Amino acid sequence: MSLKILAINPGSTSTKLGLYEDEEPRHVQTLHHSNAELAEFKHVYDQLAFRREAILDFLSENGIELTDIDAFCGRGGLLRPIAGGVYTVTTTMRAHLRAAKYGEHASNLGAILADELGKKAGEKPAFIVNPVVVDELQPLARYSGMPENPRVSIFHALNHKAVAQRYAHSINKKYETLRLIVAHMGGGITVGAHVDGRVVDVNNGLAGDGPFSPERSGGVPTLKLIELCFSGYYEPATMKRKAVGKGGLISYLHSNDAREIENRIENGDEKAREVYQAMAYQVAKETGAMHAVLAGNTDAIILTGGLAHSKLLTGWIEEMVGKLAEIVIYPGEDELLAMVEGTLKAIHGETPIQDY
Repeated sequence: MSLKILAINPGSTSTKLGLYEDEEPRHVQTLHHSNAELAEFKHVYDQLAFRREAILDFLSENGIELTDIDAFCGRGGLLRPIAGGVYTVTTTMRAHLRAAKYGEHASNLGAILADELGKKAGEKPAFIVNPVVVDELQPLARYSGMPENPRVSIFHALNHKAVAQRYAHSINKKYETLRLIVAHMGGGITVGAHVDGRVVDVNNGLAGDGPFSPERSGGVPTLKLIELCFSGYYEPATMKRKAVGKGGLISYLHSNDAREIENRIENGDEKAREVYQAMAYQVAKETGAMHAVLAGNTDAIILTGGLAHSKLLTGWIEEMVGKLAEIVIYPGEDELLAMVEGTLKAIHGETPIQDY
């Protein structure tokens, strides 16, 4: 019998919802929240009742009975480092997310909303799947060269794992038997080495590690960065925005829209071409580094995320690393479906349900 799953993905100014029957989408919608609506809430957790009512309105408008839903899955937020997989929402998890113990972000509400709605629906199960804090790094990958500042695993774990498993299924193999490189390319870019079902090395795109992206600076020369920080010209908040939010493509081209930049390239903008190609160059270089992590034994290189729609960008990357392994492209990042896929595998006993 088919199962109805509600996936909930809260963002800073939106809540993405997807009601699926098994893996088939029945109702998918993004609820947009204006700055004026959110301005009255001091902390993310304070938005809980507001977002819960918006979800209930969505269900009511689409004629969906809450009690007809079999399970709920929330976007995993900022938690302590955990191994990849499916986790049931626990009291401890809720407490950590409510207190923003490991950081404050709208995604922290996902698990709490799933749990509350599950209880309201008649004690239905609530899960999270592969949150951004998935940490499976091998010991050598944690060394940064500065003991006070070890490398930390924060990356697009949900999409990384989903496309890796999708690829494994397409070739009738288990994800846990493959050696893959996955490059997620969106507002941030993370490139990971997957060995036997674990991401043993990956750049922390949020913390300034790895390639630059549409909105992030990536790794930059350290001593010059220190000089800028202590120059007296920039406040700490300004420097953070230079690294995350105002770095990368937007800092060079005043745009983070790949479609607009490609239009400029088509119209002869050589500066746009060079910067865009430099981003591809850095992704390819990071991919080469992960190929070394895999000791030169890579089954496939998977390009995914919103930027994987760009044939220009993926073409440049393939020119540089295509001889290392087969290139496979899964454009976009269907996070709702990835959450549902993980939930179904857990319910059907295909993957263990873990406790936080």
